[in-house]
Amino acid sequence: MSFHPIEQAPGRLNRSELAVPGSQPQMFEKAADSDADVIFLDLEDAVAPDEKLQARKNIIKALNEIDWGKKSMSIRINGLDTHYMYRDVVDIVEQAGERLDLIMIPKVGTAADVYAVDMLLTQVEDATGLKKRIGFEHIIETALGMQNVHEIAAASKRNESLHFGVADYAASMRARTTVIGGVNEHYSVLTDPDGDGNRQTHWGDMWHYAISRMVVAARANGLRPLDGPFGDFSDPDGFKAAAYRAAVIGCEGKWAIHPSQIALANEVMSPSKDEVDRAERILKAMAEAEAAGKGAVSLDGRLIDYASIRQAEVLVEKAKQISAG
Repeated sequence: MSFHPIEQAPGRLNRSELAVPGSQPQMFEKAADSDADVIFLDLEDAVAPDEKLQARKNIIKALNEIDWGKKSMSIRINGLDTHYMYRDVVDIVEQAGERLDLIMIPKVGTAADVYAVDMLLTQVEDATGLKKRIGFEHIIETALGMQNVHEIAAASKRNESLHFGVADYAASMRARTTVIGGVNEHYSVLTDPDGDGNRQTHWGDMWHYAISRMVVAARANGLRPLDGPFGDFSDPDGFKAAAYRAAVIGCEGKWAIHPSQIALANEVMSPSKDEVDRAERILKAMAEAEAAGKGAVSLDGRLIDYASIRQAEVLVEKAKQISAG
């Protein structure tokens, strides 16, 4: 391992993150009763300009009066390029900061954006005597943000997670798509003809590079990487496929923009019983090998070594975190 230590963000369970518009208070109680690990009450894209102020009041009231249980609570503030943002931070933290765990910053473009919100939040926390440090979630959803994702990930000790905002990212990249997440039939390869002249089309994942780059930045800085929204909430199979792709390359959570997606995200982002059982067997086998003075051993016909221990420990720790949650 490198001599440079990686400080890990707080070990917050973050398999599913439910988006709830701040302008729809009738949805708050149902969200509180859901199985979502994290809830973000939205002040940005899901709220019309003439509803921004009332949405902020709704969120303050909800944070103070609703029993959210053990859920981590976040607010998505408006962008730094709007005149709503500073009041989102000041009013909500001053009046409901005790129940707020995270602030989600949209369309983060540079490390300076993170610094600006950090400075403002620190002043509010100090002025109100708030003891708990509120963490940051950053949505990487522009070309500028992706270009600077590594600097953004390292920009504040408050940073906890990076999220891939596929819709705004697609718009920023001028991508030829109007769907939110998912695949595109034109992002594919065509095989050469076989002996009979037949050819096959293999679809690809047009978001693979972007999510992979974000995951690297997150993990290199001890943060949680999360995949963002999947717009077609009538397609559970498509949602699960997208979530599995993200999980395979290191994401540990996915957004739910509809309550029906919560259980799907929790399922995909939780290790299966078989995976946990095998991980525990790996740890046991390696402990026995170490006691015998061996650095590697065979299990089920496959070589396992000290790298296998690290992989297994991740799964076992995640299972314990889920049980405790």
